[in-house]
Amino acid sequence: MLSSTNARLAAARRLTRRTGRRDAGRFLAEGPQAVREALAADAVLEVFATAEAIVGNPELTADASEISAKDAATLSETVTPQGLVAVCELTQPSLADVLARGPRLLAVLVEPSDPGNLGTVIRTADAAGADAVLVDGGVDPYNGKAVRASAGSIFHVPVVAASTDDLLTAGPKAGIALLATSGDAALDLDDLIDAGELAAATAWLFGTEAHGLPEALLAAARAVRIPVHGRAESLNLASAAAVCLYASARAQRRATPA
Repeated sequence: MLSSTNARLAAARRLTRRTGRRDAGRFLAEGPQAVREALAADAVLEVFATAEAIVGNPELTADASEISAKDAATLSETVTPQGLVAVCELTQPSLADVLARGPRLLAVLVEPSDPGNLGTVIRTADAAGADAVLVDGGVDPYNGKAVRASAGSIFHVPVVAASTDDLLTAGPKAGIALLATSGDAALDLDDLIDAGELAAATAWLFGTEAHGLPEALLAAARAVRIPVHGRAESLNLASAAAVCLYASARAQRRATPA
């Protein structure tokens, strides 16, 4: 069992902080699901596990370094540590890299404030077949809670730190329509669906639940409202992202010849 003062373990502890992740170019993935997907993506540099986790997950811990439950808790950003943590390489393509690949569907999060919501949107974007998730400010997508909420999808879809100012300039040049969600928009998502306008390459911009998107972004992009047919005031961020991304994904697949 590794000592609590082991240098590798101490370096892993620093990855629970944003500055530590940025400086090292590494992040932590906690729990069997995240570690499994990290291993499949060949992103794992090292695995730490408690004796209990080693017994319960032999297929994931063949090369793991055993640590105590107390030390496992210091690597966790959750209330209930799972005792299994992988140190992963943090690689992010640039916005230019993403656009050069000719993406059809992008999810763009502006100043996300909740890591759980951010991770869920990454998972949703992955499920909808999005080409990348762009994050402008806000919480770190490699925060432990965000990684866990992504349920492994952070290893499937590129997550890019990008300025929406750059996207507003480069996106249209790359043939990408910019749609910004707003509860006050005159244009209805159903109108776009009925008009067949969602088959084009699209970047969906989402703001926070509390403040939405900045007015400058709403003015620069095409503002779209998700219709609410019942009595709910609105949808939360993850639900709104799912509705919009799946609407575009369906339209794009219907427009693509088999």
